[in-house]
Amino acid sequence: MGSCGTLGAMSERLPELVAMSRFLGDPAHDLAILAEGNTSCNEEGSFWVKASGFSLNGIGPEGFVRCRPEPLLESFGTSPTDAAVSELLLSCRSGDGQKPSVEAFMHAWLLTLPGVEFVGHVHPTAILALLCSAGAEGLCSMRFFPDDVVCCGVATAWVPYVDPGLFLAEAIKESVTNFGRVHGEPPKVIWMQNHGMIALGRTANEVKSAIMMNVKVARVVQMAGGLGAVEKGSLTPLSAETVERIHSRPDEHYRQELLWKLGAGD
Repeated sequence: MGSCGTLGAMSERLPELVAMSRFLGDPAHDLAILAEGNTSCNEEGSFWVKASGFSLNGIGPEGFVRCRPEPLLESFGTSPTDAAVSELLLSCRSGDGQKPSVEAFMHAWLLTLPGVEFVGHVHPTAILALLCSAGAEGLCSMRFFPDDVVCCGVATAWVPYVDPGLFLAEAIKESVTNFGRVHGEPPKVIWMQNHGMIALGRTANEVKSAIMMNVKVARVVQMAGGLGAVEKGSLTPLSAETVERIHSRPDEHYRQELLWKLGAGD
């Protein structure tokens, strides 16, 4: 089976994943360039993930490969060599096709979380400007306006810099698991120090909405004076009570559903 062969033609999810990926790779959105970023979605006990080396910009079905999650998940905690990782990425494919992205490990695990069917990982310039700055972790517990809560959740999970691949996947698992213990649900957004962001969702539109709103947050912070403004108190986040109120309001849940149905634009 090739990544866009018979099984690809039978896929219900792959066209939606391709459309989401093209949106995220559109140069006008400044979310990823060259071969940056990767995306994935669940499908019938397996998952689709971007193949290594492909650009999200204009990507087609041939840029994705269907994988079995079990071999990747079983590798957590085993510290395989680089050569073993490469072989594992090839052997997890449901047939032939392209080699999966080295980030297939994190996608395999993230797609096991309740309510997560699509994953988008990008490197927005506006967010990287914060992630490469001292003090970025402090922003993860802050929300600045209502739609920040609606689209990005009550807080952001933080992952210190780790080498991409399996080690990063293990660090993400630890961060997201701790987040779930504190907040009772998985995060919608994950920040990776000096690396990029991840958005999780039931639908492709939910992922797109979280990413675009998170980029807006980063721009707001920078335009208001950056991390220094937060530290000085001249940029004020919403109170914890306000965040919880927005997160629990039925009318905001209704707006969420509309946002995820209508998407973040074309």
